[in-house]
Amino acid sequence: MPTRVLGIDPGIAMMGYGLIEDNNDGFTTIDYGCLSTSAKQATPDRLRTLYWALIDLIERHQPSEAAVELFIARNLRTALSVGQARGVAILAAANKGLPVYEYTPLEVKQNITGYGHGGKRQIQEMVKIQLGLHSVPQPDDAADALAVAICHMTKARLSQLLAHSQ
Repeated sequence: MPTRVLGIDPGIAMMGYGLIEDNNDGFTTIDYGCLSTSAKQATPDRLRTLYWALIDLIERHQPSEAAVELFIARNLRTALSVGQARGVAILAAANKGLPVYEYTPLEVKQNITGYGHGGKRQIQEMVKIQLGLHSVPQPDDAADALAVAICHMTKARLSQLLAHSQ
């Protein structure tokens, strides 16, 4: 059975998600988009909304693994809210029995562009090319989530190749 990965770009207002499958000839895009919450909601309600939306995605698409981007922020308030959303994403995946892998933004950029300091537009274009899409995935959070999924998938392929060569 092909490996199907759920990539997640965590955020409390917008959580990007991207599902891709490795069919050994390349990657196939299954679904992508954003889960959003209203700033008018209390934080626990926003987190609950994200959790159940992720559970629904996992049940609908049946990924075998999840990959979540580690968020690094300079602003403490942003770091806390994104950290809470990240925790919800990890919890949803874990509760559905998925192994969860985590990648820093630098790892994702290096993997997607071959350069750790690639700009957002460069990453989006590379996601479009690597997935054979007609246009850059929108919104940005969805493209970022697809990049996380691609990063995980290529690292997993590399690990398999190295294991078989020994």
